[in-house]
Amino acid sequence: MTADSQTVGSEVPAPAAPAPAPAAPERLGTRLAQRLSGGLLQVVLIVVGLFWLVPTIGLLLSSMRTSGDLASGGWWTVFSAPSKLTLDNYQKLLDNSAITGSLVNSLLITVPATVLVVIIGALAGYAFAWMEFPGRDWWFVAVVGLLVVPVQVALLPIAKLFGSIGIFGSVFGAILFHVGFGLPFAVFLLRNFFAEIPRELLEAARLDGAGELRLFFRVVLPLGGPAVASLGIFQFLWVWNDMLVALIFTDSGSQPITVALQTQVRQFGNNIDVLAPGAFISMVIPLIVFFAFQRQFVSGVMAGAVK
Repeated sequence: MTADSQTVGSEVPAPAAPAPAPAAPERLGTRLAQRLSGGLLQVVLIVVGLFWLVPTIGLLLSSMRTSGDLASGGWWTVFSAPSKLTLDNYQKLLDNSAITGSLVNSLLITVPATVLVVIIGALAGYAFAWMEFPGRDWWFVAVVGLLVVPVQVALLPIAKLFGSIGIFGSVFGAILFHVGFGLPFAVFLLRNFFAEIPRELLEAARLDGAGELRLFFRVVLPLGGPAVASLGIFQFLWVWNDMLVALIFTDSGSQPITVALQTQVRQFGNNIDVLAPGAFISMVIPLIVFFAFQRQFVSGVMAGAVK
């Protein structure tokens, strides 16, 4: 026997690999989550979305039915006779000066209140995030503290103040009130978003000779587009759907659509042929604004979640 064969024969066999540990049984919650994350969850979400759209669809169909049809049955009966749908109610709505005027007043109040809050809130948010001035942190704490002040507390004092300076009951007074109560949230939201911008980026822009305003409009504002869009949507929806402030700070010549519809219900009761299309238009305009800025809104929410 050769040396090589002796060496091979004397080799010790390698130890067997340990048997794998038995897999832990899946918990009931894990199995349920795995099943729900598949097609079942999508079906549930679709069903919930359809139920959420039912009132909107019902209001749309009701706005295209005559008063007699509305009195004879619910909006779902239209599927048995879809030929009865008509746009005459919208023609009546356009002939109703109170409703059309209130729609214009809603736009005159909502658009300036939204634009002013976004512009002032963005400038103040940038100042609190990246500019040094005495008492900056204490001023920001005071702004955050205004978030807890309820609107109802300030209604009567501000109404008395507006009356003394002659703007009570006007569109300008309603705009001023909405701007004042929308700014604390705007400053808080945009300051926290702007503070996450890398400092190196701002310092590089300053080295290139950019001033504060140019730095804000050319660097900070484009990067904060999702947050600005989210703020604009929130402010627009809040002002457009408001009724409490409008009831107090507007009169018959400056009332928005929410107050006008409520007045129509109180005065005419069964004036559904005007109320239904007016309510649908009042609801569909905020939906159009939301879907127009949906991409930026989702980006702003996701960015805030990641940060």
